[in-house]
Amino acid sequence: MPTLTAARNAVGLTFFLNGLVFSSWVSRIPEVRSSFDLTNGQLGLLLLAIAVGSVLALPTTGAAINAWGTVRVVRVGAAAATAGMLAAALGLGHLLALTVVGLFVYGLGIGVWDVAMNVEGAEVERGLRRTIMPRFHAGFSGGTVVGALLGALLIRIDVPALAHLAAVVVLSVVLVWRSSPSFLPVVERREQQATSAARAWLEPRTLLIGVMVLALAMTEGTANDWLAVALVDGHDVSHAVGVAGFAVFVLAMTAGRFAGTGLIDRFGRVLVLWGTMVIAGAGVLLIVFATHPALVVAGIVLWGVGASLGFPVGMSAAADNPVRAASRVSVVSTIGYAAFLAGPPLLGFVGDQVGTLKALLVVAVLLMPAALVVPSARERHGGRAVREPVVDRVGEPGA
Repeated sequence: MPTLTAARNAVGLTFFLNGLVFSSWVSRIPEVRSSFDLTNGQLGLLLLAIAVGSVLALPTTGAAINAWGTVRVVRVGAAAATAGMLAAALGLGHLLALTVVGLFVYGLGIGVWDVAMNVEGAEVERGLRRTIMPRFHAGFSGGTVVGALLGALLIRIDVPALAHLAAVVVLSVVLVWRSSPSFLPVVERREQQATSAARAWLEPRTLLIGVMVLALAMTEGTANDWLAVALVDGHDVSHAVGVAGFAVFVLAMTAGRFAGTGLIDRFGRVLVLWGTMVIAGAGVLLIVFATHPALVVAGIVLWGVGASLGFPVGMSAAADNPVRAASRVSVVSTIGYAAFLAGPPLLGFVGDQVGTLKALLVVAVLLMPAALVVPSARERHGGRAVREPVVDRVGEPGA
């Protein structure tokens, strides 16, 4: 049977690979716009295909995990993401419809993959009895750093998008398939399986956490979709430099997630989240209004640190109680992914009116009302997370 240590390592690798695949796609977004000669608004609609796929998959993923377990579900998600990405890459520059369908299937897969790895991460976190979810998401961010840097390099040496993306997704799905058997089993009580998802949608705390994640996912997702393009359009840099700017963002976000675990255990989720939201807003303002390159880079770093903890803390908060944890994570993820559904077209249309760079100000505006619902993520037992110990699957207490 899997051990807690093996499960922790497998979950960390799964988060890393998810980020690697996602960032590899992001590195090609400016190329997608130019290859199909799209406006910002049209590009936003194209990116919407990913979010639609994810949002359609998310509500049922919790029930699928309850029925089949995280191992099978994460494998299905990784396989679908791979097939979709390959189809999207095949269509680039030639068949827009194929790219749209491919991105939709990729969205289905990445949504399923996302919920499964977060549910498993929450299970490991309970076993460790300390905050670790941000570090799993730091693994995701680390994957995005590698993906962004690799993408910038391959673009610089003119490697075709199909060869680049195919190599990344095939390697990733093979590694997910091999590592996922180390996951801990996540099992709902049998009598609760049928009503688990429906009950989770009726819980006020779960819904408020979802609203918080919605706003903070917008903070992170806007950078994923638009930062490189905004730097190219607003600061007149090359495509490779724009992708490198995105790499700086995800590197800062990775650092914030590693540092955030200790801060959360010491000061609690609410104070730390409020602090990161202030930092993120300041970073966006610097990127938009600063003219010196050093200040723009500083803004990217601040935005990355500020966006680092919202999504992982939301996942931990949703899974505080192990009963119906999979269903609650599915609900919160569904609401949060609405940011990825609304974000690309919203920023695209705003960008058509005021310019891509100034469109980033939407993030700073959304952070203000989002601060009001942050207390919904407060630990159920006070300032520091308190969890019941989980017995390791080889008979030793998790520690």
